Amino acid sequence: MNKIAIIYWSQTGNTEQMANAIAEGIRSAGEECDLKHVSEITAADAAQYVKLALGCPAMGAEVLEEAEFEPFFTELEGRLTGHKAALFGSYGWGDGQWMRDWYKRADDSGANVFGDEGFMLHETPDESGLEACRDFGKRFAAY
Repeated sequence: MNKIAIIYWSQTGNTEQMANAIAEGIRSAGEECDLKHVSEITAADAAQYVKLALGCPAMGAEVLEEAEFEPFFTELEGRLTGHKAALFGSYGWGDGQWMRDWYKRADDSGANVFGDEGFMLHETPDESGLEACRDFGKRFAAY
């Protein structure tokens, strides 16, 4: 598929807000995207997209959400070779270790991971955070 998939999990709505703003940025760059909660897509269907923006907040001791997102990503990992992937999420504590670990997993799986690290925002995005998300989406669209 030529569209970009934005697939996310969100408990408080922070990462969902990020996903929506990233979608706005992608669309403003003239690209099409499908925005999906992780429960709405399988790893096999996600692997049909050439570009994937994946969003998950830090949970527990800085890990991916374990009931839905982690199993999805574990299944997707083996299918990421050659895909362009962007990682994003919100956090409330810690220093971003969940994102560094996730970035390494995606990179080790053969994905062409966007940027030098994943994109993180602390807590609820304010307008400047949402604008950073839109910019992230625009840059990923051009990647």
